[in-house]
Amino acid sequence: MEKRYSEMDKTQLKNEIADLHAKAQKAEQMGMISEFAVYERKIMMAKSYMLDPAQFEPGKTYGVEGDPGSSFKILYMNGIFAWGYRDDSQELEAFPIAILQQP
Repeated sequence: MEKRYSEMDKTQLKNEIADLHAKAQKAEQMGMISEFAVYERKIMMAKSYMLDPAQFEPGKTYGVEGDPGSSFKILYMNGIFAWGYRDDSQELEAFPIAILQQP
């Protein structure tokens, strides 16, 4: 039975990320775009568990990886997820913290 990312230590998470990178690369080479996207999201989730959520403060604005020029203002934190608003949107969204870039 596989462990959850929250149950893994940093070494296990690093090994998982390396494995996911290999799977993502193989999926990309085979033209399986949807599968590639799934692996990329799993990588972001695993990376989020390696970060300290206390480093991300509600009320602050962060960049969004993969979306240059976009910003995300954190309203509140819930575990490894930052909840808030992107750019000037009124729609509440959640991002794993590994997607957020320090200002």
